[in-house]
Amino acid sequence: MVLGKLGASAWTSTPFRLAALSIAAFLLTAAGIVGFLFWQTNDLLTEQVLSGLRAEVQELRHIEAAAGSASVAEAVKLRARPDGPGLYFVADRNGRKRAGNLSRLPPELQGEGGGTFRYEREPGNERLAVALPVLFSDGSRLIVGRDIEEQREFANRMRTVFLLGFGLLSIAGLAGGLGAGRLLLNRIDQINAASRSIMAGDLSQRVPLAGTKDELDNLARNLNMMLDRIEQLMSGLREVSDNIAHDLKTPLSRLRNRAEATLRDGGDDCAQYRAGLERVIEEADELIKTFNAMLLVARLEAGALEGTVEPFDLGALVRDVAEFYEPVADEQGLELTVDAGDGPEIVANRHLVSQAVANLIDNAIKYGRSEPPGPGSIAVSVTELANDMEIAVADRGPGISAEDRERALKRFVRLEASRTKPGTGLGLSLVAAVARLHHGTVRLEDNAPGLRAVLVLPRGRAGTGA
Repeated sequence: MVLGKLGASAWTSTPFRLAALSIAAFLLTAAGIVGFLFWQTNDLLTEQVLSGLRAEVQELRHIEAAAGSASVAEAVKLRARPDGPGLYFVADRNGRKRAGNLSRLPPELQGEGGGTFRYEREPGNERLAVALPVLFSDGSRLIVGRDIEEQREFANRMRTVFLLGFGLLSIAGLAGGLGAGRLLLNRIDQINAASRSIMAGDLSQRVPLAGTKDELDNLARNLNMMLDRIEQLMSGLREVSDNIAHDLKTPLSRLRNRAEATLRDGGDDCAQYRAGLERVIEEADELIKTFNAMLLVARLEAGALEGTVEPFDLGALVRDVAEFYEPVADEQGLELTVDAGDGPEIVANRHLVSQAVANLIDNAIKYGRSEPPGPGSIAVSVTELANDMEIAVADRGPGISAEDRERALKRFVRLEASRTKPGTGLGLSLVAAVARLHHGTVRLEDNAPGLRAVLVLPRGRAGTGA
């Protein structure tokens, strides 16, 4: 009944087959070893008995040679005991018994060679013995034997123990194989059930962990990490699609309206046509810039952009980027300060790191003004850590709430509800992609007030994967 409940799958599963093969190999090996030991033990016991018989036969031959066969009969009378292990039979040349504790000459020993024979010590109690025959010069015969019934019982007991052990090991191996197969199949069924739910559209489903920290738990953990990444990418794809539709619909509509207005109001005025086309080109340039940023972020997140890594002075690069943005900050009424000395060297893609720093500063300039508007400041710093370099850009603006900071690093996310300020929502996502490409991290922290964006990059050779 229990085996029936396990189902046919357990019998045909790979774990059960492997367990069965292992048990079969073990049993065959054990059978060979036990059989060899049994054969050696039996051979050793037989040889001990035969050695004793040969020694005794030799001794009786010496007696016969010295004093005749009558002396042998007398010696046998002293040695033969009704219940002893030694068996003797002395007969004259006519076959009449002269001495010994055997009732008759065993028919199995009629020839000159020795061998085994059966005899009855008591009526109905047949026992096994081995003997050597001796023929003296006067025609008399001597049989010297030993009772080996105990050795035979020992051999039979060994055989029984071996067969029982073989059967028990076979049953235990079969049960172990079925148990291992059932346990593994349960785990695989859980993985298959989660996979079917995911294929049906439930991306929140995960493979359950057993808590055993074995290979299957490691597999389930890696699968869950993969599913987390897939769910994250799918959510990002849906969000990107919504944001693209929202962010590109307005400029495309504006582009079409400008072209239509130019055609409608231009008349024969070439200057008006020219001004209209210039505005159309500006709108098209903004759209191209947005698509280029989207393409760059996508390539970085896919890990396809290996780039060229080289050692360079990170402090000098940050100062150059900050110097480029100083006029823009001044126009916005912001004071841009830089704390980055010479010397801190990093091995990375210079262009991508420069772009990431530029995006952080540009983001601080756009959103770093205090509310209500007033004088503000942006602080850029480079800090050397044990194995990393930390680039921080801090502003005194409204900042980002703790629950929105992780979402702000995604593509096309703009926390400004009205979405009226310039930008595509790709700045911080590009910084995050550059950090992942270099095996670094991005943190958004509270500057009390304002936002402190921190880009952490390893000092060693950058990787090429996301």
